[in-house]
Amino acid sequence: MASKNWKERLNLAALTDESQEEYLRARRRRGFSRPLIFVVVIVASIFVLSLFFRVEDIQVEGNTHYTDEEIIRAIDIEEGDNLFFFDRFAAISRVFSKLPYIEEVTLKRALPNRITISVAESRAMAYLILGDEEWTMDHNCKILGKAAEGETAELVPIVNFDPGTLFIGERLTTANGQEDPVDYLNEILIQIEGRNMAPDIDRVDFDNPNSPEIVYNGRFTFVLGRYSQVSQKFAILSGTLQTLKAGDAGVVDLSDGIRAVFSPN
Repeated sequence: MASKNWKERLNLAALTDESQEEYLRARRRRGFSRPLIFVVVIVASIFVLSLFFRVEDIQVEGNTHYTDEEIIRAIDIEEGDNLFFFDRFAAISRVFSKLPYIEEVTLKRALPNRITISVAESRAMAYLILGDEEWTMDHNCKILGKAAEGETAELVPIVNFDPGTLFIGERLTTANGQEDPVDYLNEILIQIEGRNMAPDIDRVDFDNPNSPEIVYNGRFTFVLGRYSQVSQKFAILSGTLQTLKAGDAGVVDLSDGIRAVFSPN
């Protein structure tokens, strides 16, 4: 580099004053033209992207609770929008806030003009009874909304639970701000769902939030005790149902998580 600059100074010294000035002007023009060319290329690229990669095909998959049109409106995308300038993260946030049954959503772009919206929907698992109101929730205790007529027939009733303010699309809370009762209910619902017990559950009773009870098939009340060993307690519950006789009815205490203690009616 030093050798090149030395030779350049010699060549410049050999030129007349007028030639030197012209030479320097040419160098300055070359220096200015490089960033200008870069800017022109960037502008041209943006123009091409905005012109050729516009949405013409919107597909929705995985939805059952919501229609394609409801999901597309929530995403806030329409034909003619640009694939490259579309903010996917903001769109996904809009879906969760507007459509509480949506649990997962992904957006896939396929050039030149297709976008596919894939959703996984929450499923109502239980409903919270509050006076004359019934509020549905999924197994994660996310509030899905007020129950429609006939919607609760196959859902698990939750009674005597003291909730905080209910927000559709958000997780259940307690009036006193404690999280353990919600976490406990969450695990109870997961166990009921995983063991296909929902059709036989008459209600889950949180009258004593430190020891909720499950009323089963009109015959048994299972006392769960404190929030611990939930999976183990349900394993014992399932085993106990296999040993009880057809005419048995009563209270089954699972509190210690080790054994079932049956007290017949």
